[in-house]
Amino acid sequence: MDINEIMQYLPHRYPFLLVDRVLDLELGKRIVALKNVSINEPFFPGHFPYHPVMPGVLIIEAMAQAAAILSFKSNASKPDGKSVYYFAGIDGARFKRPVTAGDQLILKVELLNGKRGIYKYAARAEVDGQLAAEAEMLCAVRNTAE
Repeated sequence: MDINEIMQYLPHRYPFLLVDRVLDLELGKRIVALKNVSINEPFFPGHFPYHPVMPGVLIIEAMAQAAAILSFKSNASKPDGKSVYYFAGIDGARFKRPVTAGDQLILKVELLNGKRGIYKYAARAEVDGQLAAEAEMLCAVRNTAE
């Protein structure tokens, strides 16, 4: 999937769209996506000026966005303003190496289970084959009218 198709499956837009391409997708099972980390990212001037590092929470968010694409595609649906995917929990988040400008962040997300609008994922973010971050995430689909 290129960026144009990704934007059909995520409601996020600049500067918060954190998935640039989907490399592999197995419906109902897993996704591999990438985020090109550029020195032009809006967070780098303040995090940190003399040693730019991608904030860990944004790495988690990038993994969550990849998980949302997997869910939308697997359910043959798109964001429509009537429902939204919320974080319901993050377990075992670990950060193993800094992500810096010029890195290509590979996002690997596996759907562990899902029922009644609650989905559990195992997610990893890698740079050059090295683990940068990992977490288990829970996401809940909710009607926006609730």
